[in-house]
Amino acid sequence: MEKVRLGRTGLMVTKTSFGALPIQRVSFAEARAILRRACEAGINFFDTARSYSDSEEKIGYSLSDLRKEIYIATKTPSQDKEGVLRDIQTSLKLMKTDYVDLLQLHNPSFLPDPEDPDGMYAGLLEAQRRGYCRFIGITNHRLPLAVEAAKSGKYDTVQYPFNYLSTPEEEALVRLCEKEDVGFIVMKAMSGGLITDASVTFAHLRQFANAVPIYGIQRMEELEQFVGLEENPPVLDEARLATIQKDRKELAGNFCRGCGYCMPCPAGIEIPTAARMSLLLRRSPYQNWLTDSQREAMARIENCLHCNQCSSKCPYQLDTPALLRANWEDYQQFAKEHAE
Repeated sequence: MEKVRLGRTGLMVTKTSFGALPIQRVSFAEARAILRRACEAGINFFDTARSYSDSEEKIGYSLSDLRKEIYIATKTPSQDKEGVLRDIQTSLKLMKTDYVDLLQLHNPSFLPDPEDPDGMYAGLLEAQRRGYCRFIGITNHRLPLAVEAAKSGKYDTVQYPFNYLSTPEEEALVRLCEKEDVGFIVMKAMSGGLITDASVTFAHLRQFANAVPIYGIQRMEELEQFVGLEENPPVLDEARLATIQKDRKELAGNFCRGCGYCMPCPAGIEIPTAARMSLLLRRSPYQNWLTDSQREAMARIENCLHCNQCSSKCPYQLDTPALLRANWEDYQQFAKEHAE
């Protein structure tokens, strides 16, 4: 597999890397089979987080005997030094390892003060000093914070959503990280499922020599698809460029990226799905979305409290309640038109 230097860390990681959020949705046996196959195929970089329920435990269960062959990144959502240190020790125990290669702050809403002795950045440095992690980084969905982090010189890596739907300003962040020798880790390479042809996003991301996509993998067939793309890398030909232009036109404007930072919803609305339903109905087999259980889930939009917690937490400043209402109305009309 093609490898790339992860910025100033010097780690040579596979250009196709493994995002371990989705394995929390499968059994330990399934996770082990997928993770072992990924290693067998040559993938050597695995990204998880303290917040991904049992993802870390599944990595420990599946890969602890291969620890010297892989690089592991995890994340802490804690807001102070004590919490960061507590989280990393929990992560190490679950993953059956003495250290992680990269410890990242998980989408903080502000860039921490590096001079605060009790802050989360101090926690990163202390974890590094104790040998719990080799390098430190930050993840974010807010472009200004990601840019500031890349310029600060305080972080070895920046992780940010990036794909062919991204803006020129976001593309500039990738170039900035390359200039500053900051490793750039790509999340949301498939835009939370809105991009449906993996070969197109694969070919697009290969234009950025310093970008390391961590593809979220839940099923063996998904893994084999990316392994196959590595074995026979697709080119960004006219047909794929046409797909990119078509998707950019269809998905232009304010659409939900499915990041999930709006959750939980006090009214029980599954916002990351409900706020994108109009797109999902038209970009995947619609029958999967017209089940009784899915209609019941969508109907919860009627119970919206208009508390605006979702909007206040959205990194993209979306009017989430309005987006939910529009998707619910469209869903009902779509269901009526496609009733059997």
